Amino acid sequence: MDIDRILRSVVAVRSSIPEDAFTATTLGTRREGSGVVIREDGLVLTIGYLITEAEEVWLTRNDGRIVPAHALAYDQETGFGLVQALGSLGVPAISLGQASRAEVGDPVVIADGIGQFVEANIVAKQEFAGYWEYLLDEAIFIAPAHPSWGGAALVGEDGRLLGVGSLRLQMSQNGEVADINMVVPIDLLPPILDDLLTRGRVNRPPRPWLGAFSAESNGEVVVMSVAEGSPAAEAGLRQGDVISEIRDREVDGLADFYRKVWGSGPAGAEIPLRVLRNGREAWLRVKSADRNSFLRRPPLQ
Repeated sequence: MDIDRILRSVVAVRSSIPEDAFTATTLGTRREGSGVVIREDGLVLTIGYLITEAEEVWLTRNDGRIVPAHALAYDQETGFGLVQALGSLGVPAISLGQASRAEVGDPVVIADGIGQFVEANIVAKQEFAGYWEYLLDEAIFIAPAHPSWGGAALVGEDGRLLGVGSLRLQMSQNGEVADINMVVPIDLLPPILDDLLTRGRVNRPPRPWLGAFSAESNGEVVVMSVAEGSPAAEAGLRQGDVISEIRDREVDGLADFYRKVWGSGPAGAEIPLRVLRNGREAWLRVKSADRNSFLRRPPLQ
């Protein structure tokens, strides 16, 4: 594996978001992370939360040269984001690998845009449900963790890209707790890449979105908070509510909750929820929405 070449293909990503943007309070107005160049024309793959609602984006090469860029697309389902350099980056593109062929135990390298890399191993490939209404059927988990994981490039022994860093989590094994990174597998990109490049989003009906931030506790789905102005907020869903049923169907954990919501119809469908609140049952009817309708679109170039 040519580490120097890999590091040249990874750039630092910095974005500026308006203070009145929908995600400004949760994700901030100045976001920094990494991205990896996947085409010679300066197309950069990153993790989408870095560029959501961005009005300005800058890319910094490994040698410190800064190039302005444009946020092209953010896919809510995968979490991937695309950025196009507006000037010549002059760095090599990295080839895409096949995450499906990677196995637990395989050695990998995860590299960020400021020249830091960590030699790691794949410790798990399994389902991941995020509190922001996000679900991957098979995410990649690696250890040890990279301290600057957002948008970092996960590369296999053959030098090909296996995924993009999304989170830093903790794993407990044999009584010991270790930091790990969750990585979005690259196999999710090729089926949607053309749509993202030509339309800015995938050409399929958007999933229904509630705007609830939830966690799983002993198999129960507990609401941690709701986004201001979201369908969940409008319907009266509250912090501490336990979501037990959707359309008279019992909810079995966070992943099952999301699948039942997304299977309830297109965005805009009304979704009845049974919740437990302070020991009492209540039914709420949430009129779902398209999450993208709450977000600022990238400025035209």
